[in-house]
Amino acid sequence: MKNKYRIFGLKKIFVAAFSVGLLSACGQYEEYKPEPTTQDSPLEDVDYSKRDTIFGKGGLTIFGDRTPENTGGALGVNSYLWRASLDTISFMPVNSADPFGGVIITDWHTPTEAPSERFKLNVYILDRALRADGVRVAVFRQIQDRTGNWKDAAVPGETGTKIEDAILIRARQLRNQSVKK
Repeated sequence: MKNKYRIFGLKKIFVAAFSVGLLSACGQYEEYKPEPTTQDSPLEDVDYSKRDTIFGKGGLTIFGDRTPENTGGALGVNSYLWRASLDTISFMPVNSADPFGGVIITDWHTPTEAPSERFKLNVYILDRALRADGVRVAVFRQIQDRTGNWKDAAVPGETGTKIEDAILIRARQLRNQSVKK
């Protein structure tokens, strides 16, 4: 019985102390008035786009409120490079195309002049700006052996570069057409 009264007494003391703490927190309210700043310019005049932050130059952009120049549209990549890539490889069947990630993957294409040879392309658009290093092309080649099986074959290094150049020329043409209008 004594333990029961002792626990009941501790509960009363705890409730009383808690109540006193709550009541003491309800003191008189004073409005906080910050001191005026002595800076040369107010915060509204600060150009945050030129500041270096932990998110890089200009800070973090949400929902694309700043559009970089020379993008050519609202795609995730440069629209001139995107359209030029599709125009340049239009003779090949496209397996998948992601305009926001900037990846075009073709299916195998067999030229009519070389029926025992086939090619496949992966086109990567790397930038939102129309730049010479904004596109990369990976070329894959296979040759059919006598048994009818396809074997991987080497591709000359300049093949991908030639396709990249053709894409860049077409992108420049598309941009010049849109500027003249």
